[in-house]
Amino acid sequence: MRKQEIEHYKKILLAKKNEIIAKLNEFLNQTKEVEPDVVQDAGDKAETSYTKEFLLNLSDTERKQLSKIDEALERIEESTYGSCHMCHKPINKKRLNAVPWALYCVHCQEKKEEESA
Repeated sequence: MRKQEIEHYKKILLAKKNEIIAKLNEFLNQTKEVEPDVVQDAGDKAETSYTKEFLLNLSDTERKQLSKIDEALERIEESTYGSCHMCHKPINKKRLNAVPWALYCVHCQEKKEEESA
């Protein structure tokens, strides 16, 4: 992959990373807002608990994606970005545009999903 293409994907990954960090900060602030000092009844308590759990689950998903992005940025530094971890062939650019943190080409990703099913 050419240096210009690598820089393009690095910019995409960094932008997505910044977006996720901003979302995580927003989720953190929202979970703090959901904690009222005085909860009046069981219904309010249940709603508060549900909302807090929902926001924390969202942030867990975001954290996992952030980890995948960081790993992709490491692969850029190691000059292994864009190569499938299974077959070692180049990952199609359409796939990298859709999922810039992809570890596998489409064919190998399908194999992995079949194995785990």
